Amino acid sequence: MCIFFCKFAKNKIISMGHISFKKLFCLLLFSVVFFPGVLAKKKEKRSIVRIETNMGVMRVALFDDTPLHRDNFLKLAANKFYDGLLFHRVIKDFMIQAGDPNSRNAGKDVKLGDGNNGYVIYPEFDLPYLYHWRGALAAAREPDEVTPDQYSSGCQFYIVWGKKFRPAAIDKVQVQLAEKGIGLSKQMIDDYEMRGGTPHLDGSYTVFGEIIEGLEIVEKIQAVETNDSDRPLDDVVIKQMIVEKKSKNCR
Repeated sequence: MCIFFCKFAKNKIISMGHISFKKLFCLLLFSVVFFPGVLAKKKEKRSIVRIETNMGVMRVALFDDTPLHRDNFLKLAANKFYDGLLFHRVIKDFMIQAGDPNSRNAGKDVKLGDGNNGYVIYPEFDLPYLYHWRGALAAAREPDEVTPDQYSSGCQFYIVWGKKFRPAAIDKVQVQLAEKGIGLSKQMIDDYEMRGGTPHLDGSYTVFGEIIEGLEIVEKIQAVETNDSDRPLDDVVIKQMIVEKKSKNCR
């Protein structure tokens, strides 16, 4: 029952359009009576990391549903691994990427993106609950021909910006995803149409967190001018990461 309830609660943006106020009230009452504090605990479980950059501050929440990625990100942030690294790959209307250890103090002519920390992480896909909505935090990885098992990079990550999709466009994406056996729920479709994101990445890259503060900073970074390798002409630097809060479920 606990697993079922957590799965239900995890779909935090479940559509309420077809639930009457009476049913919603009963559902909340049931949660309070039979699962006291569950909703509060769900919020408490989220680990929080502050990302300070030379373009502003972002705060990310890490999901307990992806414990391998959560714990790895917390460890690297606490050990100051990311401090001084660049957002070395930025694509407008798509995403911003960081975490290459070779980017620290890198010269303007240095090609970045191949750096790693010596290990990879087993993928933790959790569709239809965790997907590439605008503001999602996900793990980068090598292409399928290099990592057919879709293992994540041990250090590189990206934050989704994406775009808002019209119905015809999302239909095309659904056809492409269907070839991989992946379907989009109504909530996912609504999010991609209303909020924006990168649905074609679903089921291929692990989403393990989301921006909870500073989405406007992501917007600013994704719009900077870049060179032919998608590196910003003016460095976007992670000044420091601070672990503000760790979930009770963290190791």
